[in-house]
Amino acid sequence: MKIAIASGKGGTGKTTLATNLTAYLAEEDEVVLIDLDVEEPNSGLFIKGEFVYKEDKYKMIPEWEQDRCTPCGLCQEVCNFHAIIQLSDQIMLFSELCHSCYACSELCPTSALPMIPQKMGEMKHYRNGNLSFVESRLDIGQEQAVPLIAQTKEYIDTHFSEKMIKFFDAPPGTSCPVIEVTKDVDFVILVTEPTPFGLHDLKLAVDTMRELNRNYGVVVNRHGIGNDDVLEYCQNENIPVLAKIPNDRSIAELYSRGELVYQKVPAVKEQLIKIMDQILELKNGEAK
Repeated sequence: MKIAIASGKGGTGKTTLATNLTAYLAEEDEVVLIDLDVEEPNSGLFIKGEFVYKEDKYKMIPEWEQDRCTPCGLCQEVCNFHAIIQLSDQIMLFSELCHSCYACSELCPTSALPMIPQKMGEMKHYRNGNLSFVESRLDIGQEQAVPLIAQTKEYIDTHFSEKMIKFFDAPPGTSCPVIEVTKDVDFVILVTEPTPFGLHDLKLAVDTMRELNRNYGVVVNRHGIGNDDVLEYCQNENIPVLAKIPNDRSIAELYSRGELVYQKVPAVKEQLIKIMDQILELKNGEAK
């Protein structure tokens, strides 16, 4: 079972929930946590483990071979991402815009644009008892998160059993990286906060999940601040509220020290149990 933990906005407590939920479940079962917020992964601040494996990740981009080129302009014409521009008899390549679709390379009549690997980031794998932790990180200057996310997901599918529960810590927002993380998961936990900003961005996230036809539920973090507009919205839209994590200063203090919260705040552990009961109910229902 694949479960994504996402949020319409940053700072809602997505990583807090992801790390505590997986650590709690790993006390009795094998679990995988994958940090796919590759632009700024931080689950590793809370999950410690023994190093298992590291791999550099590459994307394929074209390289112009001038001596082969008969500047016909076809490469510029077929590139939907404006990664190639022809200036007279010169070809300019913008690797940051390239989506590795191979169109320019495959369609070039003189094979003047062979695809070459370019390092875009790295992936690391750790293990702590029943908990396996995988994180990927983009190199500085790299602008596209989707290729690294996709390759990390391929590693997970190859190295971990389908019977294991896998938690994907998704990037915030509703842009392409979030789509890549959530497009094929079994369930999405949307973390929000009871504020006007939280409600606004929750609506965007809900619209995205509906467009992707994903099953989802909401966890309200910092419950007790703001108002009940988020809860009323969920009730009116028939969206299940999986848990309400209380607003508690001790949670923030533990988080700031890089410590797991559920081990020292009983109210948080109670909410994690509620979430897991509903997720396991979903898993058992699908197994039937």
